[in-house]
Amino acid sequence: MSDDHGDWPFFDDDHRKLAVALRDWAAESLAYDTDRPAHNADRPTHDTDHFAHDANRLVPEAYTDLDDRCRRLVRALGDAGWLRHAVAGTEYGGARDRIDTRTLCLAREILAEHDALADFAFAMQGLGSGAISLAGTDEQKARYLPGVAAGTALAAFALSESEAGSDAAALSCAARADGDGFVLDGEKTWISNGGIADFYVVFARTGEGEGARGISAFIVDAETPGLRIAERIDVISPHPLARLRFDGCRVPAGQRIGDAGAGFGIAMRTLDVFRTSVAAAALGFARRAMAEALARARSRRMFGGVLADFQLTRAELARMATTIDSAALLTYRAAWQRDRGRPVTREAAMAKMAATEGAQRVIDAAVQMWGALGVVRDRPVERLYRDIRALRIYEGATEVQQLIIARELLRDAATTAS
Repeated sequence: MSDDHGDWPFFDDDHRKLAVALRDWAAESLAYDTDRPAHNADRPTHDTDHFAHDANRLVPEAYTDLDDRCRRLVRALGDAGWLRHAVAGTEYGGARDRIDTRTLCLAREILAEHDALADFAFAMQGLGSGAISLAGTDEQKARYLPGVAAGTALAAFALSESEAGSDAAALSCAARADGDGFVLDGEKTWISNGGIADFYVVFARTGEGEGARGISAFIVDAETPGLRIAERIDVISPHPLARLRFDGCRVPAGQRIGDAGAGFGIAMRTLDVFRTSVAAAALGFARRAMAEALARARSRRMFGGVLADFQLTRAELARMATTIDSAALLTYRAAWQRDRGRPVTREAAMAKMAATEGAQRVIDAAVQMWGALGVVRDRPVERLYRDIRALRIYEGATEVQQLIIARELLRDAATTAS
């Protein structure tokens, strides 16, 4: 939460205190600036002569550097108490009995403004364990959530498949009942924290019905026989990402979350909690880009003055600021409504679409103001340019958000007309 919207009516005093404390911690603990070692050191290499053993599989050594940094960030976030806000249930290490959406959004905005990987680490702890917070048994919550909150156990959310991304109900990974448990076969891909998670919440087809009606959710511990990391995936904004393979992977019946066939609903409820926080992360990226643009505009000398002297620059800065505030209003409206128990399907979709698309435009404008330096590897605006792109895709691509918004508008119109 930046200082200029801390007094908005969406927040209470607890939110304001948390924002100040987290901003101070991030400024001291994170360094999203040119003094930080280059991300190149974290980026995976495809030199097949440099591989390391990790949990009985070969992975490029550079992945282990990235994995280690992510693990250290999770532990630091846990030690500082921030991960308590990503899980539900005070008896399980959570800050509250239910996840507070505004807190999630504030945390992601502030962390993203300082360090994209820190934001990723925080978000994946919440998303990866969200199904357990929402629908897990007391035993499941007691086993998994305290480690997530403490930063000692890494979580992952395994829903997507190569042919089931935006259309998640089309997944084909299967789980068949066998004796006192289930056997999973198939693949998951684009799984964040893949390869470093201690457990995965996996959604698999159990056949109670067609499409979304025949999917169940399971907790699969990383060391379970039959689960392997089939591929590590390298993306433009480096973070742990993998394709998982299940070959006769047996899990006890007690590892199923919720009822048989209820998995798709659990997945959608989990995404509903965290979708608005994606908008907040985009907001954090945009705020950092705005700060970098202002600094450059005031210091870059040209034609006898500085860049900020030109009307074109001032007009662009005005557009950037308006885009950011518009996105912030939509984001925290959606978070506030959800915390009040109101339906937020349309509002969350609007927030995610406006914030991620707007942040892309703001960051692009910041790169332009930095000129040639804006595309130099590991400059802040160059990193932001890579960091923002995936947010327009994951947890519902912009086109999906457009369909959701239109569907809700048409439904409301039909109800009003009837």
